[in-house]
Amino acid sequence: MGRKVRNEGPLILENVEIIDAGAEGKAVARVNDMVVFVPFVVPGDVVDIRIVSRKRRFFEGRAVKFHKLSAMRVDPVCSHFGICGGCKWQGMDYTRQLYYKQKQVLDNFSRIGHLEFPGIQPIKGASQTEYYRNKLEYTFSTHRWLTNEEMNIPPEARDMNALGFHIPGMFDRVLDIQHCYLQSEISNRIRLEMKDFAINKQISFYNIRNFEGDLRNLIIRNSNTGDLMVIVVFGTDNSGKIEMVMRFVSDRFPEITSLFYVVNQKHNDTINDLNPVLYSGIPHMTEAMDGLKFRIGPLSFFQTNSVQALELYNVTREFAGLTGTETVYDLYTGTGTIANFVAHRAGRVVGIEYVEPAVRDARTNSELNGIFNTVFYSGDMAKVLTSEFINNNGTPDVVITDPPRAGMHEKVVKSILEAGPRKIVYVSCNPATQARDISLMAAQYRISQVQPVDMFPHTHHVENVCLLELR
Repeated sequence: MGRKVRNEGPLILENVEIIDAGAEGKAVARVNDMVVFVPFVVPGDVVDIRIVSRKRRFFEGRAVKFHKLSAMRVDPVCSHFGICGGCKWQGMDYTRQLYYKQKQVLDNFSRIGHLEFPGIQPIKGASQTEYYRNKLEYTFSTHRWLTNEEMNIPPEARDMNALGFHIPGMFDRVLDIQHCYLQSEISNRIRLEMKDFAINKQISFYNIRNFEGDLRNLIIRNSNTGDLMVIVVFGTDNSGKIEMVMRFVSDRFPEITSLFYVVNQKHNDTINDLNPVLYSGIPHMTEAMDGLKFRIGPLSFFQTNSVQALELYNVTREFAGLTGTETVYDLYTGTGTIANFVAHRAGRVVGIEYVEPAVRDARTNSELNGIFNTVFYSGDMAKVLTSEFINNNGTPDVVITDPPRAGMHEKVVKSILEAGPRKIVYVSCNPATQARDISLMAAQYRISQVQPVDMFPHTHHVENVCLLELR
């Protein structure tokens, strides 16, 4: 297909076919040996692309005209599609989403890790592709993202308050969300009514540029047992306004089983180092999984797709192949979900986690389920997992590791290699860093199974479980 390049004004590439789905949810085109990344398009689309950023090895652009629509296209259900960056693949048929997620694992293992592996098992897709999340965090902001039509409204007449999600790449712009398809309907009702109440009562939204404002964040969590947790984050420590807001939320939404507030006057949004105050209800919610119960506090980590988390943990336990006698190390254990999930098939499980409150939750979850063969330690993984630690806790027969997106520190990889477990089950939310880490272990371990799991439909994210066995 012939392509033209307009030279006057902004660089526009004409009649370009989208050929692949790539990193960060963007699609891929290639023009004159230059890779071009384009969001919100689908492989098979033929478009004109306006270039918005030029790098040495690639361009970034936006589709400004469609000449042909891909057969993979479907109509997005969300009215915010194309602006909100949360579900960039919503315009692509779900079966094709799964294809490109599996391809992402294959590409990373082949091209980045240069790994030898016996093939990849078919990805486990999600049975529920909407309203699947059990946690969302919204931002109150005085800098609402404006549409082109709203830009024509005189500044003094614009409503600039927003309660929603940050625009990708813009720290100070928030898209005001009307309806989100990621969490159950109660989440939408709480968000919309809280916004209206705050505006009517003249309770200020947060100005991230000046670090001032009463309302800062709203976190909503729900569980498969019917529990509902709401955490309101305030930017000011004004007891009168805090009481006004919390009383409204408590009275208006009796469905809430755990209602907290946090005062965050720092220059970042993290609340893990702050103290949530229980305003009403119980101090935790409960998630049920495979006959186990897990208590989740306001700062606890839990996989945000409960249904697919069960799939992920089943694969992990199956790959571990436990017989009841093994010593298992669960690295980056979080609240001990995997550790407790495999404990009844192991001799002993040793969990390590950086966040101390999560370790306390892990111990509580063991006690709650009558599990007595687990032990949990907190601290920096690279500093905790030493030869002395292994001598004191026993050499692992199996290591399960589920690190953050950045993967494992080289010291952690080295410690695992020195321990020499018979099996390593590597769970990852980032196949690129997973492939990098596994390549460091390839001389000592062979890959025997690879199983992707889709935790986040309509996004490019994919979880991947890999079984390594001692050569």
